[in-house]
Amino acid sequence: MDAPSVSRPPAVRQPPRLLESMRERIRVLHYSIRTEQAYVEWARRFILFHDKRHPREMRAPEVTAFLTRLAVDRNVSVSTNKGGRGVLSPLDTL
Repeated sequence: MDAPSVSRPPAVRQPPRLLESMRERIRVLHYSIRTEQAYVEWARRFILFHDKRHPREMRAPEVTAFLTRLAVDRNVSVSTNKGGRGVLSPLDTL
């Protein structure tokens, strides 16, 4: 006997996750792959620093706290710190 066919419900498409949305947006802007990787890594570190809170829940004080930690504890350069601020600002629009 043939096995009864099992019908599956239609797959519900999940919205893209934050970092994937960021990658897609960077690609639309035709940034280099290295820039994409750097931007996504900055965003990932920022999210992890704040215990995986979504960037929509965070504002300037959280960005300042993250960049201050980089400057004080990690001794990153001023240009790196400014680069991080520039990368994190587009997270507001995702």
